[in-house]
Amino acid sequence: MKSSSKKDYSPEDLKYLDLLAEKFPTISDAATEIVNLEAILNLPKGTEHFLTDLHGEFAAFRHVLKNGSGVIRQKVHELFQHTLRESEQRDLCTLIYYPEEKLELIKRTEKNLQDWYHITINQLIEVCRTVSTKYTRSKVKKALPEDFAYVIQELLHESGSREKVNKEEYFKSILRSIISVGRADEFIVAISHVIQRLTIDRLHIIGDIFDRGPGPHIILDTLINYHTLDIQWGNHDMLWMGAAAGNPASIANVVRIQARYANLDVLENGYGINLLPLARFAMETYGNDPCKSFLPRLMPDACLDERDIRLSAQMQKAMAIIQFKLEGQMITRHPEYDMKSRLLLDKMDLKAGTVKVDGRVYPLNDLNFPTLDPKNLYKLSPDEEDVMQQLTSSFRNSEKLQKHIRLLYRKGSLYLVLNSNLLYHASIPMNEDGTFKEVEICGERRKGRSLLNRVDQLAREAFSGERGTAEQQEALDYMWYLWCGKDSPLFDKDKMATFEAYFIDDKEARKERKGFYYAHMEDTNACGMILEAFGLDPATSHIISGHIPIKSGKGESPIKAGGRLLMIDGGFSRAYQKETGIAGYTLIYNSWGMQLVQHQPFVSRRRAIEEGLDILSTKFVVESVTHRIMVRDTTVGKELQVQINDLRQLLDAYRSGVIKERR
Repeated sequence: MKSSSKKDYSPEDLKYLDLLAEKFPTISDAATEIVNLEAILNLPKGTEHFLTDLHGEFAAFRHVLKNGSGVIRQKVHELFQHTLRESEQRDLCTLIYYPEEKLELIKRTEKNLQDWYHITINQLIEVCRTVSTKYTRSKVKKALPEDFAYVIQELLHESGSREKVNKEEYFKSILRSIISVGRADEFIVAISHVIQRLTIDRLHIIGDIFDRGPGPHIILDTLINYHTLDIQWGNHDMLWMGAAAGNPASIANVVRIQARYANLDVLENGYGINLLPLARFAMETYGNDPCKSFLPRLMPDACLDERDIRLSAQMQKAMAIIQFKLEGQMITRHPEYDMKSRLLLDKMDLKAGTVKVDGRVYPLNDLNFPTLDPKNLYKLSPDEEDVMQQLTSSFRNSEKLQKHIRLLYRKGSLYLVLNSNLLYHASIPMNEDGTFKEVEICGERRKGRSLLNRVDQLAREAFSGERGTAEQQEALDYMWYLWCGKDSPLFDKDKMATFEAYFIDDKEARKERKGFYYAHMEDTNACGMILEAFGLDPATSHIISGHIPIKSGKGESPIKAGGRLLMIDGGFSRAYQKETGIAGYTLIYNSWGMQLVQHQPFVSRRRAIEEGLDILSTKFVVESVTHRIMVRDTTVGKELQVQINDLRQLLDAYRSGVIKERR
């Protein structure tokens, strides 16, 4: 609101000030809030943690989350580098990451447990005090567990003050009491979780929680309780979102992918999806089929016997054929998708044993298609229809899946602009010359930011719109397009070569060519154009994305366009690590700038606890600042400044008598 004298207040201004007065009914209340907010503006900016392309790898994800991409290890080193050996620092870090499990190990071997409790609790208090210094006491208090809130507050905020000498015995007595009443373990667990909580102020997940890994449901169970979180949807997330909304083609893709990577447990045990009708149909239909191209891709630690592998291959082939039929129906229903080249069932010549793809004829490696109707190749057989009806019902009625998808909608969006950063998973469709590409979307033509806004709107309408309406059905269909369409900002390749990967041995047919966006990743002008389209200054802002794994082992860098674009997909998924040479990138943005963290593979939770093996990480400074970034410099700071300005208006209105105090 602009500054006004008494006679200049508009009716809208007065109405707003009257509403604000309900929350701050006196001059004292308004003035106190101004003091509080202005104090917050002068605190250092909180630490942001960026992760992308988790692909269901819950063990590595949880470890990176617990250690804050090495931030906790760095804090411990800074505090105790002159007093603790490296092995002791490592043990303290492991205790903070996995307090319950580490305590059990220590109690088996520690001879003087009482002494260990005293020393360790003091060390944990020092770490907790360090990570809490960026926050107001009120914010720290909200992060504390109810049982120990008062005690931790006392130890954090008093023992480092001038009163330390006078209260030294008081603090010692607190620790003695915690130990003597048998609550040392609970206290250590509680303060370790507080350290984890305060180390990271905000978590950003830049897409693809779902895919081939064994625990996307475990990741989402973790995220659902995370204190401050945002998610930018990836194409794998969109696939599951479409499946949960009831899109049959999306459901077929989800089930096929889980069978391909031997992760059907995610569906059955994670989400309670009934796969028995599919298993029965697959065994009956493909019982004599070797399904060689459909043998599941197993990780080294997979525990599947021959029978399970065989069944998984049969189920995968059954779903692949159903998928191609459903996708064919979708493509025919929506010519505007411009995906006729993906209609391949009718391009097969089974007598000749060939298929024509993009004008070239290739040999087929599989000629067994018992459910294809030559008169209507894209129509499901009655048994396939029955399988899909039961799967659709299971997806729509899975309470846990619906809960997780609602989290993606509540905390998620297609993109986010925050603190001079633009976050999105994959791309913004471009023309060859680096300009924004105009894309047809549900009868409209959109490009750039307008396109992303419309996609975000459609994704929400597909899930929450009135079921059965033409608008909701069109949005639901578009969810599938976002998974694999060439102009989808979540995919941006000329095709998804699923058919070719199964039925054609020639690798040339399997190539997926990236959109023009990826040809301009090093172009500072193109990145500047994108940043400006979202209201950001190209000289000081960044695009942060994932989607395309960076092949670090081959010399590729995640830092593009002179630092304007950061692509932090480095192979979190184990399936990509041979190709990338590492186990992913994460990004830390604190009050001193940005650090890119390159990770080595996570060994195992057991070895992390028993041997103190952390994820070995290398940090690269992306951007540092000479003057520390404060809250006033952030997006939240600008919002707080608006609130301060409004409160000053309220003070003026109180003092001029335009608004009367409420008490």
